Amino acid sequence: MAKRLLLTSQASAVLDVLKELLPISSKKLKVGFIPTAANPYPDKPWMEKDKQKLAELGLEVFDVDINNKSKEELRNLLKNIDILFVAGGNTFYLLEKVRTSGFDEVAKELIDKGVLYIGSSAGSCLTGPTIETSSWKNQDKNIVGLKDLTGLNLVPFLIFPHFKNEWQKTVEENSKKTSFPVVALTDQQAVLCIDGKCKIVGEGEKITFNSFQETFQ
Repeated sequence: MAKRLLLTSQASAVLDVLKELLPISSKKLKVGFIPTAANPYPDKPWMEKDKQKLAELGLEVFDVDINNKSKEELRNLLKNIDILFVAGGNTFYLLEKVRTSGFDEVAKELIDKGVLYIGSSAGSCLTGPTIETSSWKNQDKNIVGLKDLTGLNLVPFLIFPHFKNEWQKTVEENSKKTSFPVVALTDQQAVLCIDGKCKIVGEGEKITFNSFQETFQ
């Protein structure tokens, strides 16, 4: 099965691309929606926008909070999904829960079976070799005191979400301190990867740092 990932900055702004990715089906495709990264926040408007857009596209969405779940519980809850959606929020908190629950293994198993992975902000940062870009703005706080920032390594580059021109210097300077390629995504952009071949989709200039051409089309 093809391994497919759609890594977004704000998923609701770019999810129309799913119309080209998903098979025409008489049944509603099931989305396992992972809201965990948003747990530390009382208000979650970005997450509600993403869920609303998924529903507008005719998808069946159900929440699976990985906090306090075991690996076997997650396998059972997510066994019949077509799409695995990991929402935005605090990336450090998310990564800690990913490790303690065993979600990292479950997610890789699902992707290997052909389940489409969609990340929004923190859910996209999670997929790289590390989540170090999450600290570059000093907005996503390491509230869990995480020492090891190793990500899921589903892609060989880092995502910097919510990019605006005002962050150009910050990303340039921090990119010099990492050995990994960095893709800076505006809220109108995403990275689409199919079997290791990736391309930036959406509106606006494609902005990469430390990049290598063989990865990006």
